[in-house]
Amino acid sequence: MKYLSLRTKTIAGLMLIASLILYLVDYLVFGKGADIAAGFLGNLAFLPVYVLFVTLMIERVLKERERIALRQKMNMVIGVFFSEVGTELLRNLSDFLVEPQALEEKLKVRPQWTGKDFQSSATFIATYEARIDSRMGDLGFLRVFLMGKREFMLRLLENPNLLEHDEFTDLLWAVFHLADELMSRKSLEDLPQSDLDHLAGDMRRAFGHLLREWLIYMRHLKEDYPYLFSLAVRMNPLDPEAHAEIY
Repeated sequence: MKYLSLRTKTIAGLMLIASLILYLVDYLVFGKGADIAAGFLGNLAFLPVYVLFVTLMIERVLKERERIALRQKMNMVIGVFFSEVGTELLRNLSDFLVEPQALEEKLKVRPQWTGKDFQSSATFIATYEARIDSRMGDLGFLRVFLMGKREFMLRLLENPNLLEHDEFTDLLWAVFHLADELMSRKSLEDLPQSDLDHLAGDMRRAFGHLLREWLIYMRHLKEDYPYLFSLAVRMNPLDPEAHAEIY
């Protein structure tokens, strides 16, 4: 009892007194001590079941609240990633796409999109195989961009919330690997075709992870942060006609 607060002790004492008063009133009105004793023992026998039920319900509620809080923290981390790295990286990698029209059309997110639209695009991405040619874009610019974001991404990996999101962790590792591949080469000029094909595979892996997480992130903004969703739609990295201005 010494660990209980004064308020808790007071409430417990008042409840015990109220219970005794009610039993006393019952005895004075009906005068059946045996029935009161039987009722008391019956309630006492049910008490462990009641405590178990309440404990399980409270535990379930607390776990759900913890899950929601963790998801919100994770969404914040993902939002910062796309703000600092992901959106621009998607735009850069899309420069290496062969025949990007189908993807651009399917992921041209609009303000009026519903859950059905997002699900349709997610289904498309699940079966989409990006054709990437590492000769079509600027590998040097991509390397400089990733070098400039390396420290930021390292700090993201230190976030303990990432342990609960395997998909996003896989995305970061794919981007890190692509950055390491680009930075490990003394020059990106006159690379043999076999090496260009290898880089294209690394870019395809990072691009696939980015697409999936970006679509999930956009849906989160649509549901929880409409004002952020509005800007994200106007700055869609997969829309060649995207612009921040509202006309």
